[in-house]
Amino acid sequence: MSLRERILNDIKESMKNKDKETLAVVRMVKGAIQLEEISKKRELTDDEVVGVISKQIKQRKDANNEFEKGNRQDLIDKNNSEISILNRYMPEQLDSSEVEEIVDQKISELKIESSKQMGILMKELTPILKGKADMGMVSSIVKQKLSEE
Repeated sequence: MSLRERILNDIKESMKNKDKETLAVVRMVKGAIQLEEISKKRELTDDEVVGVISKQIKQRKDANNEFEKGNRQDLIDKNNSEISILNRYMPEQLDSSEVEEIVDQKISELKIESSKQMGILMKELTPILKGKADMGMVSSIVKQKLSEE
């Protein structure tokens, strides 16, 4: 079953179970996927669907930062709840040690020697890690590794 089909099934299930919160979040994801499909004029692959979902998660995390400034704990809690629902559709996330291992491997493989080559390294890492790790964390690990060199 594709990720898209799973999302559509979850809409039906949450309607049956009268789970309004899950229904709202999953419908929103379905809408974002449909917008992306319209712009690409084709059905999305599972990897592209993961990209759409990770974009939704990032938007909520960014909003949480703003809500913290405004001292709106109610909105932060709501967003965190939505993030946990969205995470059900994401592949298992790699932890920082696994990401560091992959970064080290790519640095030696590409013979990266300075921080000026960070773009080359990130270009290679993005397809491997996108959706499996927070790209902000990947970027900070890469910066740290290249500053050590």
